[in-house]
Amino acid sequence: MERFDRTGTGSVKWARAGAGRIALGLADMDLPGPPEIGAALARRAEHAAYGYTACDPAGRELVATWYRERHGVVVDPDWVMLLPFGPRTALRLLFTVAGPRRPVAFPAPEWAGFAQLCRAAGLPFRMVPLARDALGYRLPVAELTAGGTDLIALSSPHNPSGRVWTAAEIRALAEGAAAGDGLLVSDEVHGDLVHPDHGLPQPVAVAVAGAAARHVVTLSSVGKTFNTSGIPSCFALVPDAVLRERLTAHLAGYGLWEGGLLEQVVQQAALRHGGPWLDGLLGELVTHRELVLAALPAGAALSRPEASYLLWLDAAALGLPAERAREALMAERGVELSDGADFGPLGRGCLRLNYALPRPLLARALTRLTGPGPRR
Repeated sequence: MERFDRTGTGSVKWARAGAGRIALGLADMDLPGPPEIGAALARRAEHAAYGYTACDPAGRELVATWYRERHGVVVDPDWVMLLPFGPRTALRLLFTVAGPRRPVAFPAPEWAGFAQLCRAAGLPFRMVPLARDALGYRLPVAELTAGGTDLIALSSPHNPSGRVWTAAEIRALAEGAAAGDGLLVSDEVHGDLVHPDHGLPQPVAVAVAGAAARHVVTLSSVGKTFNTSGIPSCFALVPDAVLRERLTAHLAGYGLWEGGLLEQVVQQAALRHGGPWLDGLLGELVTHRELVLAALPAGAALSRPEASYLLWLDAAALGLPAERAREALMAERGVELSDGADFGPLGRGCLRLNYALPRPLLARALTRLTGPGPRR
């Protein structure tokens, strides 16, 4: 398949790249998702009543079954909140309900949403530089938990580098949050995309936290895994019953309730039928990862990806100016990547590349990215 054509679909990813450029920026895939999802949506659309929809409790059992079968993790269905909006909205509501008195702590570089949401909520925050060794990034656990904290947030696996944090790192963060009677929020929307050659499972935060589990909220979604982010939904694993009640009451104040019409259709179809498709996707992503790493000059990849379809790059190693690398790529080489500055001040001079696209198109993009002279 040369290109999974998204013309006429309103794709933000391709719109922001512009005509004639290959989009390697926004974190969604140019690969078709499981056909069962489209079939489920078509069946539901045949019934012309699209009114208020109750939350199907079977959805909680599906989430618990998914974690048991895919991750080997026991999740109590009572912990599961099925939310009719995306993870970013869930995080905003969580931050508000948690009401931290001290600055929210998260690593850097990191997904820009944490800083944006803190600013929107009027919450102070501190960004803690990630440690980096020969293999890539490591979590600075001591610095994130220093002095006690009310709220620690992180993407796990890491966005932008695709690093899989260790169970020991996540457990230590959970224990640090618990020691300050705070909360660890683990955004695991890329957690189903751990590469099969990594060798270790995704450390689902509520599972590895042990006695500190009630101080942990794990967020996930079928959006990144199955390329369905255009129909936003997510689920939160919240072991603390009091926190679940507070979140439910807060949602109601905005006219929001668990469930959703299309959201539930997509989520249930993905969790019931998507496993075999996901297995095939993961093998494809590993092949694409190796293709990209082999094409890049030495030192360009700042951390070897262990999950998802994202690669964190040093712009200078690609012969690009640090302050305008994204613009130079678009103007001179006909490819669009995410600007590292979007991931905080420590991301300046970096780029994020999304390699989840058809292999012939990826190969052409890499020729443009790494070859000499203008590429269009």
